[in-house]
Amino acid sequence: MGGLLEALRAGTYLYATLRGKLVVWSHEVDELNLTGAEQVLDLGCGRGAVLLTVARRLTTGRAVGLDLWRAGDQSGNSAAATRRNADAEGLADRIDLVTGDMRALPFDDDSFDVVVSSLALHNVPSADGRIAAVTEGLRVLRPGGRILLADALHTDEYAVTLRQAGAQDVAVRKLGWRSGTAGRGSRCPW
Repeated sequence: MGGLLEALRAGTYLYATLRGKLVVWSHEVDELNLTGAEQVLDLGCGRGAVLLTVARRLTTGRAVGLDLWRAGDQSGNSAAATRRNADAEGLADRIDLVTGDMRALPFDDDSFDVVVSSLALHNVPSADGRIAAVTEGLRVLRPGGRILLADALHTDEYAVTLRQAGAQDVAVRKLGWRSGTAGRGSRCPW
């Protein structure tokens, strides 16, 4: 019985890691109803799963992936790996990659229509740092823009930060088993 449960758990993990999270993010991005002209920022883009999900829906817009590119946050995490993934998907012409810290974004105020982040904010080691990252995401968001944060930890903390900054319609909900985490996401228009 223990072996069967372990096999089920391993199978669920593999599905979530290889396919499920992509299904979840595809649905989430579809719900943003993008026109294709948006400027989108992915905080902690890693190897680009969410970045490329967004880029597929852009025609004249750009998807910018920001990361510190630390392998300790995600195995194989590098700008070169993300670029290879974009090239393989035929999306390299729709993305830009930036090395930077989400707590001090190297972008002007009101630069993006949408800000997304998937399972990256919890890598910021302190509560103050995570608050700074969420606040920076809001700073670079244009009026009327939207922010979508998914994480395994600290989502209530993000929601409080968003509400205190004046974000409207902040919602926190479970991501579901397909995402590979029991985490939750925050979605709100700004």
